[in-house]
Amino acid sequence: MILIRPSHEIITKIDGDEICKRIEAAGRTCYKSESKITIKSAGPFVSRIIKSGHHSVIEHESISVRFICDRGVTHEIVRHRLAAYSQESTRYCDYGGKYTCPQVTFIIPPWIDIPPGQYGTKEDVPIDGNSGHYWAWSMLDAERMYACLRQHEWAPQQARAVLPNSLKTEIVMTANIREWRHVLKLRTATAAHPQMRELMRPLLSELKDRIPVIFDDIMAK
Repeated sequence: MILIRPSHEIITKIDGDEICKRIEAAGRTCYKSESKITIKSAGPFVSRIIKSGHHSVIEHESISVRFICDRGVTHEIVRHRLAAYSQESTRYCDYGGKYTCPQVTFIIPPWIDIPPGQYGTKEDVPIDGNSGHYWAWSMLDAERMYACLRQHEWAPQQARAVLPNSLKTEIVMTANIREWRHVLKLRTATAAHPQMRELMRPLLSELKDRIPVIFDDIMAK
């Protein structure tokens, strides 16, 4: 069993200045004000567009992000319909095969204080102060049951029935910038699930650094 923390990777090549220039070029079509485009006009134009609520203009640009998280989180992510998704499939991914010891990877929930790493037995799992070892033991049991079913000729799409929400998965999400703003406002709020906030807050922080004019006004709570 391998335990890891969730993570994200922006797989779109991001040049904040170029993104703003393309948004400005599209947006000024509405006003036929292309003559006002200068070397420094894109940032202020995009800022005004966002403040005015004319957010359809920023839909011209999209960003793709790869998330590594648990399957429970992806069940929430894919509820955002204005996006494209490609996700690791438990029907076709074989976590060990019929004749080898599986190495199933699980995502450590943020409320559990167990170090990432590889664990072979329940005795290997450190006792944390919040009963987190019981969760880790459950993951070991799920891994063993998966291996047992595969050895009894169950196909991966059948054996997956014993795998929990904590199973690590990878999902690539592509959405336009307007939708990303909506997603990040919703999923970094205090009412969001703790695992969703753990995943989305670092993404928001990175986007603030890379395209501040578009994301700086989103305040993660």
